[in-house]
Amino acid sequence: MSIRNLDPQEMFINLANAHQPLCQFKASDAAGFESWKKDTWPKVLACLGDFPETVDPNPELVCEWHSNGLKRQRWLIDVHEYLSASLLINYPEDLAPGEKRAAICCWHGHGEFGKEPVMGNDSNSQLQEEISAMNYNYGEQMAHKGYITYGIDWIGAGERNPNHKPNLSPPIGNRDWCNVLNLHATMMGMTSISINVQHGKIATDFVCSLPEVDEEKLGVMGLSGGGTMTLWSYLCDERFKAGEIICYSDLWANFGIRDNNYCGMQVAPGLYKQVDLPDLQGLLAPRPLLIDLGINDTCFRIDTSIACYNQLKHIYEMSDAAENLELDMHPGPHGWGANKSEDFFAKHLG
Repeated sequence: MSIRNLDPQEMFINLANAHQPLCQFKASDAAGFESWKKDTWPKVLACLGDFPETVDPNPELVCEWHSNGLKRQRWLIDVHEYLSASLLINYPEDLAPGEKRAAICCWHGHGEFGKEPVMGNDSNSQLQEEISAMNYNYGEQMAHKGYITYGIDWIGAGERNPNHKPNLSPPIGNRDWCNVLNLHATMMGMTSISINVQHGKIATDFVCSLPEVDEEKLGVMGLSGGGTMTLWSYLCDERFKAGEIICYSDLWANFGIRDNNYCGMQVAPGLYKQVDLPDLQGLLAPRPLLIDLGINDTCFRIDTSIACYNQLKHIYEMSDAAENLELDMHPGPHGWGANKSEDFFAKHLG
């Protein structure tokens, strides 16, 4: 009798290990890079499905306050037909009347609180623990460095988790809203990525309308799932002049299919058929990019994270833009290294 495999997870692991994406980067010079990028980007973009229609943000300032050396605002904006988002903005206290500053969009990662710890909300012990564990309040720290920072929740997270107050959706047991909402999105021809990117664009449109913001100097950064959103926002919005992807570098065969370390907000139908993650990041070349890797990261293990970075580095070299790619490989776990961020954004945003 033959010994056969009945485990579909093992099947997918073997398929992934044998898989070579159709648009895997193989060019050996700048002309080859340009040809690859021109051919690959439309195929990658098509994986995202439809983008929602743009809506008027209809902004409403809920409150403004001062804490920990920053002026802070909470706004409500419309981002989609039938859906709004809360938007947090941090302003440096030394902002002079009539002065404009560079702004950084700060995407959050997975966690119960969404954007709140990223933007500096440390009002309870759980928030404080998240900030401490991952150096997670980059939206606050970068405002202290002189930038205007802003952030919204992606769908399924923070205030836009259907089970969090004030929302009324019934619990779904141990299922992940990231996965369920992406199922809904794909049934309607979209993806969570296309939805979240569009919501981020509308938030950025509104932030750029504020008199304190220099719309010619925009950056984007985020940790983990926020690194996913940083990557896609940077790819889809040419207004961003610099980006920092924090602890979201790896190979899909390993962190995704082997380790099951991804969810509905990170995937799109047919994406891995076309590219692996270093190829996707490489589509950003020649634009300025800072990559953070944690040597002791247990979500994205350093062995394959550095393999991803080395492939990305080769793409930047072939694009004649090696100087625009930087690495902050820090000794910590899954979290923001913060060793090069200030200098990186100062160099590219001023």
